[in-house]
Amino acid sequence: MPTWDEVSVGESLPGFAARVRRVDLVMYAGASGDFNPIHWNERVAKSVGLPDVIGHGMLTMAIAGRIVTEWTGDPGAIESYEVRFSRPVVVPDDDRGAEIRVGATVVDKLEDGRVVVDITAVCGDDEVLTSARAVALLRV
Repeated sequence: MPTWDEVSVGESLPGFAARVRRVDLVMYAGASGDFNPIHWNERVAKSVGLPDVIGHGMLTMAIAGRIVTEWTGDPGAIESYEVRFSRPVVVPDDDRGAEIRVGATVVDKLEDGRVVVDITAVCGDDEVLTSARAVALLRV
């Protein structure tokens, strides 16, 4: 875990890419209880105007939030986390699924060892989260 003194405003966190496949959507539906057919049934998704099955928004949010939990080494270090969903993650019915690329930057250092981190999440050419921000408590 980085300490508050070691971190600087403008510092980038180590980014990563995560794959989301249809099987991941089924597992997430079981864990979350969200069985909305737009997350698993292509016919239903297209009937409501979507291009294909889409990932759960909260799954996308969780994947993106990993950038801060992995950086701090402690999920309990996150004091707050908020996002706006700007585009859905379209998950094709193939072996590759969709790739979400996640990045983050420290944008502020607050008192008492807290830092503000802005997060980006992109799938294809689309930014799937906007205004994604976490506040994490680091050791002083």
